[in-house]
Amino acid sequence: MSMSCKDGKPGLDNGKYVRYTPEQVEALERLYHECPKPSSIRRQQLIRECPILSNIEPKQIKVWFQNRRCREKQRKEASRLQAVNRKLTAMNKLLMEENDRLQKQVSQLVYENGYFRQHTQNTTLASKDTSCESVVTSGQHHLTPQHPPRDASPAGLLSIAEETLAEFLSKATGTAVEWVQMPGMKPGPDSIGIVAISHGCTGVAARACGLVGLEPTRVAEILKDRPSWFRDCRAVDVLNVLPTANGGTIELLYMQLYAPTTLAPARDFWLLRYTSVLEDGSLVVCERSLKNTQNGPSMPPVQHFVRAEMLPSGYLIRPCEGGGSIIHIVDHMDLEPWSVPEVLRPLYESSTMVAQKTTMAALRQLRQIAHEVSQSNVTGWGRRPAALRALSQRLSRGFNEALNGFTDEGWSMMGNDGMDDVTILVNSSPDKLMGLNLPFANGFPAVSNAVLCAKASMLLQNVPPAILLRFLREHRSEWADNNIDAYSAAAVKIGPCSLPGSRVGSFGGQVILPLAHTMEHEEFLEVIKLEGVGHAPEDAIMPREMFLLQLCSGMDENAVGTCAELIFAPIDASFADDAPLLPSGFRIIPLDSGKEASSPNRTLDLASALEIGPAGNKASNDYPANSGCVRSVMTIAFEFAFESHMQEHVASMARQYVRSIISSVQRVALALSPSHLSSHAGLRPPLGTPEAQTLARWICQSYRCYMGVELLKSGNEGSESILKTLWHHSDAIMCCSLKFLQALPVFTFANQAGLDMLETTLVALQDITLEKIFDDHGRKTLCSEFPQIMQQGFACLQGGICLSSMGRPVSYERAVAWKVLNEEENAHCICFMFVNWSFV
Repeated sequence: MSMSCKDGKPGLDNGKYVRYTPEQVEALERLYHECPKPSSIRRQQLIRECPILSNIEPKQIKVWFQNRRCREKQRKEASRLQAVNRKLTAMNKLLMEENDRLQKQVSQLVYENGYFRQHTQNTTLASKDTSCESVVTSGQHHLTPQHPPRDASPAGLLSIAEETLAEFLSKATGTAVEWVQMPGMKPGPDSIGIVAISHGCTGVAARACGLVGLEPTRVAEILKDRPSWFRDCRAVDVLNVLPTANGGTIELLYMQLYAPTTLAPARDFWLLRYTSVLEDGSLVVCERSLKNTQNGPSMPPVQHFVRAEMLPSGYLIRPCEGGGSIIHIVDHMDLEPWSVPEVLRPLYESSTMVAQKTTMAALRQLRQIAHEVSQSNVTGWGRRPAALRALSQRLSRGFNEALNGFTDEGWSMMGNDGMDDVTILVNSSPDKLMGLNLPFANGFPAVSNAVLCAKASMLLQNVPPAILLRFLREHRSEWADNNIDAYSAAAVKIGPCSLPGSRVGSFGGQVILPLAHTMEHEEFLEVIKLEGVGHAPEDAIMPREMFLLQLCSGMDENAVGTCAELIFAPIDASFADDAPLLPSGFRIIPLDSGKEASSPNRTLDLASALEIGPAGNKASNDYPANSGCVRSVMTIAFEFAFESHMQEHVASMARQYVRSIISSVQRVALALSPSHLSSHAGLRPPLGTPEAQTLARWICQSYRCYMGVELLKSGNEGSESILKTLWHHSDAIMCCSLKFLQALPVFTFANQAGLDMLETTLVALQDITLEKIFDDHGRKTLCSEFPQIMQQGFACLQGGICLSSMGRPVSYERAVAWKVLNEEENAHCICFMFVNWSFV
């Protein structure tokens, strides 16, 4: 019998009282923080290493750790429940307000319906009174009279500001716009908020309501700094500030947005922004475009920009009981879709895209900052979260600068080589080159006095952006190893050239740091070490290893309208926060707003389609081979630092390099296309592969042989049925090669739970060795248990901590390892099952 034992207080174990001294508690706490679930061997080792614990039996120490884990779990659960309760309370308030708004909208529509029915009965169409104050279309009011004339005087600007405030509030909490729930968004305590998009209104609009753990003034300060969270925002210039009599502020702004692709021009806005406090204490920041019809101050057109219009938009920020703020965000714009090619117009007519890139981005930034405030100030690489956010912002901004190539930043266009598929820009301005001449890891300097950018765009059909991006990230050699070494050797003979996008040794060896993580959006900032970058002659000045800082976002296949990006830049091994970056990469933008129903593991099928691995080591869910047509536009931009007298050589190399990447991407996209997979002659559905079905049968038979119980529920007789059940098993099941002595054992198969636990796919699984998922203690335990596995056929391992392929700690309650025998009863592999695993 054992009972809970408080720190420093007596406890009961087998009828004996045990009182721990403060020194003993300190020693136990120290070990607990190192390993919450120590094995019996580790506990005995602790007693030997700490003489102060010598009078305590190992079983009593085991009970102490059990109680300590129980208290920690209770504390975390209590904290979580309190946070959930606060979120639910705030969410309930938002839902009640949304319900009131919908009831008002229903009442208004009923009244308008009755009015029109009576009006059509009493009058004819020709005699309708056109002087009516408003005309109703699709449940929305459009004021017929033009806005009254305004001027640039303070009184005139205040009149425009008050009108903007009223229209914004009618959208944020009223019925001025018909809002529909954004596809794929479900309100809940873990969701980012209540997100809606417009239906049947002028332009594109999105609205979001959410709870953030920041005070209203801090929320307003963050949202006003649009370039810090809106990746497409190039600059916001405040040209004039006017205080108002009611304590508010009127600002005149000029804002520029980057173009997301090479196929469209950039946008700019001439805006009035009004900040004020309502009678109920709510803080409001609203803004709108200033037009000539208002007779207000004007801004002449700017070259290379299309003047877009922002209709009344903004932020309503209300203090929340218990701290934090409830925020309503409205973004309503007319992006002038007439100015882009017809194929791109869905992008500029999509309210879903506005919601993802602008409205939800604002909420994510607020939630991220609030999370950083409540957590530790130092994260991976010993850097503060704000520094990591700044690095990701710089990567994105540098990529956008190269993609747009504005002349005021020093970019100029080179002539083409007779083909216009790849555009070449050159920049030799001092601001662009400042600090770029960093030494490589081998000590040789990289001398350069100019930067060249090669960029292109291409239309993709029937391949989801998230799946394509995931493949580009995990299988870099499929697109980056395209005769780069030859170009490197040719360029380096006269002067070294920094080449982004060289071959990666292995996907499993990447160091990944999650920068932000929500249910709807994942963004990773990661460092990749590239070994054997070049194979130049012995006398060539070439780096033998290289590091890339990489930003990856948009890999959630369930998110609607999400832009997928993979942006990277060469860095020094010990780079500083202000280290110069020369970003390159890919951006894939969906053009269809429909949701793609695709398998999360579509990349598994590339093992056969691209001949990059054995066909027998893959499995997937039963998804249809062709789930609809998806169109997207991919934009590629690569930057190269070089010496100016090498311009023609580097330009030729860059053109060929980007063209080879385009060819590789087209090949990968074709292989990922459902239509190609269904018609591929030698490709069978993964769950129908005989090798996979045979392996599943061996796993289950061996488990029953050694453990005496069934691994799967009864009733699964056919091989295909066994594989399906094993694939959907709730515990993580994975197979590992038996080459413990000859080489590092690698994983050869995992079910869906196993892939989720390791955060990988079946193709990338083969790059992960067994030792990489265990810490030193876990590896020692496994080595000590391995002889038992080989002799006895199985072993039961105590719970502990392992690591995913992305470096995230994973706890598991217990693990079982058993030897998998083939038909000849020879050992085929070792199978592991991790029970009740979860990310720490």
